[in-house]
Amino acid sequence: MSRLLFLFLIFCAFLVPVQAQQDSLVRYDDTRLTVKEITKDDLSSYQGDPDFNYEEKVKEASWLDDVWAWFQNILKRIFEWVFGIDAAVGPLAFFLKLLPYLLLSFLIFLLIRFFVNANLRNQNNSATNANSVGLSEEENIIKNENIDDLIANAVANKEYRLAIRYSYLMILKLLTDKNMIQWELQKTNSDYLNELTQNQLKTPFKASTRLYEYIWYGDFTIDEPKYQKAALAFATLKKSINENS
Repeated sequence: MSRLLFLFLIFCAFLVPVQAQQDSLVRYDDTRLTVKEITKDDLSSYQGDPDFNYEEKVKEASWLDDVWAWFQNILKRIFEWVFGIDAAVGPLAFFLKLLPYLLLSFLIFLLIRFFVNANLRNQNNSATNANSVGLSEEENIIKNENIDDLIANAVANKEYRLAIRYSYLMILKLLTDKNMIQWELQKTNSDYLNELTQNQLKTPFKASTRLYEYIWYGDFTIDEPKYQKAALAFATLKKSINENS
């Protein structure tokens, strides 16, 4: 019995490879093959379709690209000299890639700051020129004009702020004529106050100066009653100057 079982196992061992070999055989394909012809008309439809155009156009470098490449090359040489010829890795590599953009941003900032400062200087020069015109007019009034007539004309035209200005210039002219101050174009009202040696005139002159600066430079509109009150202060100061000369 055991002998029969042994023979049966041997028979099965030979039978399995044969069966597997039979299953692995490729079945013969007798389908007739036909060659598909492609004409130029078939290709033209694809050639005109941009989805099938795989040609890469090389963009010509502009002068700005050349400058940027030159700038990056200079930086690369500098940092190769500083850190050695080995390629940078890690955070240093990231910093070196970011550095050109940081420097470019800083350069743009400097250019913007330069143009802003230039514009401010132009505005200041314009303001200075405008003030120079005003001061030249002031010099002409003190040296050449009849200030009493100017005051009278301003009051007649109800230009009371202008009348206050002429009244103060009249005080400066009177002090100059009395040799109590030395009028000069570049001097300030505080300079004239410091030049006064008559103590009895310092307080009323200081008050008149504040009144003039408040009305004229403060650009405040005054009516006739307020002008009459201010004109009285200037008239009182004028009288005191004549009495102490």
